Amino acid sequence: MQRVFSGIQPSGVPTLGNYLGAIRNWVPMQDTTDCIYCVVDLHAVTAFQAPAQLLAQTREMAAALIACGLSPEKCVLFVQSHVPAHAQLGWLFNCVARIGWLNRMTQFKDKAGKDREAASAGLFVYPNLMAADILAYHANVVPVGDDQRQHLELANDIAQKFNHDYGVDFFPRIEPMIQGVAARVMSLRDGTKKMSKSDPSDQSRINLNDSDDAIADKIKRAKTDPDVLPDNLAALDARPEARNLVGILAAVTGTTPEAVLAEHAGKGFGAFKPALADALVAHLAPIRAEMNHLLQDPGALDAALRRGAEKADAIAAPILARTMDIMGFLPRR
Repeated sequence: MQRVFSGIQPSGVPTLGNYLGAIRNWVPMQDTTDCIYCVVDLHAVTAFQAPAQLLAQTREMAAALIACGLSPEKCVLFVQSHVPAHAQLGWLFNCVARIGWLNRMTQFKDKAGKDREAASAGLFVYPNLMAADILAYHANVVPVGDDQRQHLELANDIAQKFNHDYGVDFFPRIEPMIQGVAARVMSLRDGTKKMSKSDPSDQSRINLNDSDDAIADKIKRAKTDPDVLPDNLAALDARPEARNLVGILAAVTGTTPEAVLAEHAGKGFGAFKPALADALVAHLAPIRAEMNHLLQDPGALDAALRRGAEKADAIAAPILARTMDIMGFLPRR
């Protein structure tokens, strides 16, 4: 059986990059596959979060996921901290994973920066909790960005070591799923950097709750170059900002970068940017409206997430219990 799991941190309103690179690809899978999607608030607190902000952003993220097309009736949608198996299995995997494996994780090095000793222990063992998120459901397919491949490799190492150490074939192998014409949306200010919620400049990204005017203004100000658009994609290899904008237009209009260039070849960005802004506004306005509608009734949103947590717990609790049986823990029953 194929089971899909993916999670997203509540670290701010999702960006266009989150949407095109991940969330939008999750939506059609819920019609054909067993899908579990999670707002990973335990991962968020690896860095300090103001309590009111964490609460608000968790709701915002859940509302955005539903507004983008995830249905609590078609998939399991919940908040990570509502299902105890994540933290419990994460601890068990802390005891399976090796420090040497974690020391090789490039994302920890990037996030900790030069002051590694001041980083939280949670940030260091973050990949072990990510492995628990997936394996608590015996999920075997994870739609992720390419920057998460290393964490999935570590999750497979943990699963393999557990199976080997205990002489079982219990945890499945996980396969990454990377798809979409705009799977990696870049910053509007620097085409060599990924669009990110954490970028200090709000001008670097399109947020899913940006107004029509804000979207148009950000596209107008987006970094480009003085050359016109070419008639072939290879000519954009040395023009990262231009390539990024072409890819975005292709993604939101359901076409390909090659088709976008065929239509706009020979045009400068003075003509191209308004077309891109109009396409983005048309695509994102309904999502923004639905997100705002959902946030006006937080009680109903919270209830939907609690129902999702009950479904998730019904899957994860028996897998956690079996894991502990295999390891020799005294049964509670």
